[in-house]
Amino acid sequence: MEIVAIVILVAAAIFVVRSLKVVPQQHAWVVERLGKYHGTLAPGLNILVPFIDRVSYKHSLKEIPLDVPSQVCITKDNTQLQVDGILYFQITDAMRASYGSSNYVMAITQLAQTTLRSVIGKMELDKTFEERDLINASVVSALDEAALNWGVKVLRYEIKDLTPPAEILRAMQAQITAEREKRALIAASEGRRQEQINIATGEREAFIARSEGEKQAEINKAQGEAAAIVAVAEATADAIRKVAAAIQQPGGEQAVQLKVAERAVDAYSHLAQKNNTMIVPGNMSEVAALIGTAMTLVRGAAKA
Repeated sequence: MEIVAIVILVAAAIFVVRSLKVVPQQHAWVVERLGKYHGTLAPGLNILVPFIDRVSYKHSLKEIPLDVPSQVCITKDNTQLQVDGILYFQITDAMRASYGSSNYVMAITQLAQTTLRSVIGKMELDKTFEERDLINASVVSALDEAALNWGVKVLRYEIKDLTPPAEILRAMQAQITAEREKRALIAASEGRRQEQINIATGEREAFIARSEGEKQAEINKAQGEAAAIVAVAEATADAIRKVAAAIQQPGGEQAVQLKVAERAVDAYSHLAQKNNTMIVPGNMSEVAALIGTAMTLVRGAAKA
C-alpha cells in the first residue's frame, strides 16, 4: 500500500508539474497539442493538459540586437567597401516566429547582407559616407516587409563602420589635404582683399574728413576776415563821426587846420634823403594849398 501511495504521489507531482506553467514577463511560449499548434501562453500562470500539451517554442518579446557580420560591397564606381552593421528587431507574433522560418535569425542576417550590398551597389563611394541614413532606412524597409511572414518586426539598422581599401584611404586623405590647402589660400586671399578694401575706405574717409576740415577752416577764416572788415569799417565810421562832431564845436575848425598844418610840415620834414641830397617842394606856397584842400575834405566829411 505504501508503494502504491508513493507511486500515486509521484504521478500527482508529475501531473502538477506538467500542468502548471509560469511564463515570465515579455516572453511568449508556443504550445502544441498532439503535435499541432494549440496556442500561445501569455506571461503568468498557465494550465496545460499533461502528456497532451507541450511547450514547443519559447520566445523573448524584448528588442534584440543582432550583429550583422562584416562583408565586402562593391559601389557604383567599382570600389570595394568593407561594411558591418547592427540590426535591432523584435518578435511580434510568436506563432509565425515558430513556424514561419526554420531559423529567422539567420534569415534576417542573410537578408540584411544582401539588401545592404544591393543598396551600396547603387551609390558611388563618396555618397556612401554621406547617405548613411538613406542606407539604413533602405535596409530596414526591405527587411521589415520580408520579416512580416516570420513574425518579426525590424526596428532599425545602423552601419557601424565603412572601410574602403588602403589605397582609397590615402587618396581620400590627399584630397582632403588639398581641399584644406585650397580653402586656406582662398581665406588668405580674401583677407588680403578685405585689407586692401579697408585701407582704401580708410584713406577715402580720411581725405573726406580733411577736405571737410579745410573747407570749414576756409569758411571760418572768411567769416573772421569779413567780421574784421566790418569791425574796422564800423570803427572808422565811428571815428569820422566823432571827428565831425568835434569840428562842429567852437574852435574845432581852427584845431583841424592846425593839425593838418602840423601833419603837412611833418611830412615835408620826413621827405626822403638820398645821396646827401634833400628833396623839397619847388614852391612852398603849395603847402598852404594842401592845407586848404584838406580842410575842404574835412568839412565835407563833417557835413555828410
